[in-house]
Amino acid sequence: MNDNKQSQSPLVGLPSRKAYGKVIVELGHQNENIVALSADLAGSVNLSEFAKEFPDRFVNVGVAEQDLMGVSAGLTLAGKIPYASTYAVFSALRAAEQVRTDIGYNGLPVRIVSTHGGITFGVAGATHQALEDIAVFRTIPGMAVFSPADAVETAAILRATVDLDGPVYIRLSRVAEKTVYTQEFEYQIGKPDLLIPGEDVLLVATGMEVGETMDAVKLLEEKGVKAGLLNISTIKPLDVKGLAEILKNYKIVMTVEQHNVINGLGSAVAEVIAEANLNLKFHRHGIMDIFTTSGPYQDLLSYYKLDPEGIRDTLLQVFDS
Repeated sequence: MNDNKQSQSPLVGLPSRKAYGKVIVELGHQNENIVALSADLAGSVNLSEFAKEFPDRFVNVGVAEQDLMGVSAGLTLAGKIPYASTYAVFSALRAAEQVRTDIGYNGLPVRIVSTHGGITFGVAGATHQALEDIAVFRTIPGMAVFSPADAVETAAILRATVDLDGPVYIRLSRVAEKTVYTQEFEYQIGKPDLLIPGEDVLLVATGMEVGETMDAVKLLEEKGVKAGLLNISTIKPLDVKGLAEILKNYKIVMTVEQHNVINGLGSAVAEVIAEANLNLKFHRHGIMDIFTTSGPYQDLLSYYKLDPEGIRDTLLQVFDS
């Protein structure tokens, strides 16, 4: 996707939520119908600059995520394009009914941009770590679901989805993800990005785990394993045919995600493998259906084997036979 003639994006190295704060201002200048809403977390979700630039187009509903979604749904009926932002765990669970019934059932173009996805809010513990959000949102009919790898891909997705029909969910990190993309590009909704072709083994990652898995590929090469890496940032709508065409070239596939292994990226890929009758060995790597503990983010990455060393070791252990 990158053109070597282009200069490096100024977003490189930023957490995806900070990229969101910058791009939403850019989009606000381009389209006066864009409004932004938060549930008393404008600073944390990086909407402060938008609120300062467009005070008449920013709404703080208070600590009331259900109202955040309900008010956003109502604003679409007045021709607005609402960007509703809070922590991922709150948008997926506390406001699930309003997202499903007010927004999803009516197919309204609300953009739910949630930060602090996965275990990136490590010290806050299980109550603030979002490991169910992809599962919840991908089961709402008509909801498009995105999980960008880093700040540059976040910007590309935000620009690509601004005029998309229907509701959109974009999952962002709290911390700075490892850099995957250095140059800005035009995002193609639904198309998986084969970052490293590899040979027999393919690692399929999403979100903040793409950068971690990229480093795991290097560690595997030191062990004599030439692994490929596929970034799937459009979880839904999933390019089923295109994904199957890629997967059929490998004998071993492992998904990597900061999400419960149930009904996240791994489940979506498993459905493609099963329905396409692909003959390959497959494993889902992520949070294994448990409530996570609290701690510094980097320590949790290591504890749950979601850092490069853990991803490498998991692949080698699972497919040792």
